[in-house]
Amino acid sequence: MPDDPSPPAGPDLRLDLELRLVRYFTVVAEHLNFGRAAAALHVAQPSLSRQIQRLEDQLGVRLFDRTPQGSRLTEAGQAFLPQARALLRAANQAALTARAAAPPRAITIGYVADLVVTPAVGELRRRHPDAQVRTRHLDWKDTHALPQRQVDVLVARLPLPFEADHLRVTVLYEEPRVVVMPLSHRLAGKESIGIDDLTDEELVACTSTPTIWSTPRPLGPGPGGTAPAGPSADDSFEDKLELVAGGHSIAILPAGDRRSTLRDDLATIPITGIDPCQVVVVTHANDHNPLVTAFREIAERTLGQVGDAGAIVGPHFRR
Repeated sequence: MPDDPSPPAGPDLRLDLELRLVRYFTVVAEHLNFGRAAAALHVAQPSLSRQIQRLEDQLGVRLFDRTPQGSRLTEAGQAFLPQARALLRAANQAALTARAAAPPRAITIGYVADLVVTPAVGELRRRHPDAQVRTRHLDWKDTHALPQRQVDVLVARLPLPFEADHLRVTVLYEEPRVVVMPLSHRLAGKESIGIDDLTDEELVACTSTPTIWSTPRPLGPGPGGTAPAGPSADDSFEDKLELVAGGHSIAILPAGDRRSTLRDDLATIPITGIDPCQVVVVTHANDHNPLVTAFREIAERTLGQVGDAGAIVGPHFRR
């Protein structure tokens, strides 16, 4: 009688493990509480329990002991945990490797204020004519687009309005600063101003932009004069310039920011004795998109040259 070719009873270990179930297991193992794990995974607790049961059925072992106080790993669960984490890391690395080997496809380049990225963008498009190269102008409220991965690259000025952990920050060039003041200001007629000339101003540096504003001062005779409220986080740049034009404040800006020069009632004057601004290109440190690497290299060469030229013939003028 021929041998029975049917497989033996028990769990079929030839089944492919679902990475989603493996990830669920590692989260539950981290919290040792199905309720907290479900909240961390944004799934319902009964659904999470069913998914872990599915994984246990596939493996043919119990991974957790459930108790009224929570859950604890069984011996099988303790043995499986490091392998599960290694499996997830290997899967992630496999995906990154595959993407890095694929032809470049798309990149979105974010830039702020009036920084010019055209030379680098044009060169990138010439090198990769089949790639989708997009640009996106960001105001100061949008600069979290990089950590939120709405853009792949950010060209901006320091300081950054977000933590730079896990980011690669490359300085492209430095640019001098200018002081912006109303034409009625006592220093508005000077060819240049030193920071020591502003000792009567209470200067406050922004934590998320390179701009420095002075605390608004009252106008008008006598103690009855009141100062308007200072610039707030919700004010637009134009609102803040209106405060300067009204004679209540002054601003220190990067020389490359020419927005103040569009107004005839403001003087824009070079200032010395203060550190220059740094223009940077920022990317995710673990981004394997070859277009990101290519843009960063191109930006260091082309935009750095633009910055060097700007430092020599920049907007050192006054109205």
